[in-house]
Amino acid sequence: MVSPLRPFLLAALLAGGAIAPADAAAGKAFAPIPAATLGLMQAKGTTAQAPVLFRAYKKESEIEVWKRAASGRFVLVKTFPICRWSGQLGPKRKTGDRQTPEGFYTVPQRQMNPNSSYYLSFDVGYPNAYDRAHGSTGSAVMVHGVCSSMGCFAMTDAVVGEIYAIAREAFAGGQAAFQFQSYPFRMTAQNMARHRTDPNIEFWRQLKAGSDRFEALGEEPAVSVVAGRYAFAPDRDPVREARVAAHRADEEARIAQAVEDGSAAVRTTYSDGGQHAFWAAHAARGGSLGEVSRPEALAYAGLEVVTIPARPRVVVAEAVWSRWLGPALRTAFARSANLSRPAEAGRFGPLLTAYADTLPRMVRASLAGTLPVPGGLAPQGGAGKDVPTKDAADKDAADFTGPGRLARR
Repeated sequence: MVSPLRPFLLAALLAGGAIAPADAAAGKAFAPIPAATLGLMQAKGTTAQAPVLFRAYKKESEIEVWKRAASGRFVLVKTFPICRWSGQLGPKRKTGDRQTPEGFYTVPQRQMNPNSSYYLSFDVGYPNAYDRAHGSTGSAVMVHGVCSSMGCFAMTDAVVGEIYAIAREAFAGGQAAFQFQSYPFRMTAQNMARHRTDPNIEFWRQLKAGSDRFEALGEEPAVSVVAGRYAFAPDRDPVREARVAAHRADEEARIAQAVEDGSAAVRTTYSDGGQHAFWAAHAARGGSLGEVSRPEALAYAGLEVVTIPARPRVVVAEAVWSRWLGPALRTAFARSANLSRPAEAGRFGPLLTAYADTLPRMVRASLAGTLPVPGGLAPQGGAGKDVPTKDAADKDAADFTGPGRLARR
């Protein structure tokens, strides 16, 4: 356990010339956590000695620091910009591929390196059980100082010094090992929909399962590998496990909805990894980043190749789509909106503010003859018979909206 007085004692000895230069260099490993960061921890209901968890996102070039609060849940304390990572989105496969890994890794105290050639560092634990199950090779994948990466998460010296101090104090508080979660991008439903055609999507769905579990419960997921796939132990409390299931179902529904709404599918390509915009702007202003690996590659980072173009949604004016529905269905729709008289059908538009979402499904159901009609009212001539032909519909659109008035989004 590291004494909280040690950094100050070390500084005093340095000032008095009582220790050798080599020992002085090691002093960076005992630098205190900045007061501002300690203030953030206090505001979030946690402490420097509480367990820590890190989450890295390659595309966004960020590492998040999460600490366990008094409530038992992990809370986000701070986000650090990554100065350099290398390779492409996707897992690391072999030695020399320059890939920064993705997955769930464990970092015990023995993997902390206070004598790193890259200021300070810790080994993330690649390859883990998943990587080994897939024959992946490589070693010494670090979070370290110096803005140079050959498969590592390269920070600046000052940033890695703070990250190192945060991890060190968590170990001092009794944490045996911390989890390091590495993702290609933030695992949102929208990002999953956008990257649905990427060759790594099945692997990323496994990562999202673990990410969703963490988001739902705020606790470090218990990770294993079963039949070459990531597996996550269910919570012993059925109520809490139901919360995870509900969150997962909601995310899957959001992904499906994004695809249905016409979200573009893309692949993000890199010359060789990326860098957070904060550091790019800092360098553009003349700030020094020290050694930067392959700086020429950063100019071509993060180019999105569209594999499926976005499909724009057409929002049709109420006067047009109500004409398409026909008088019988307009009456039924009016009654479904709790309107008292068929004559009020023209007024239901403002009451149904989500019609742009619900109308396409109503029209499809009407054409298919499956639209339920409230109050026992049936469309004249059978379901869908009152819906005009495309030519008639186009004429209606011109009559009611004029040329070019159909709004698109």
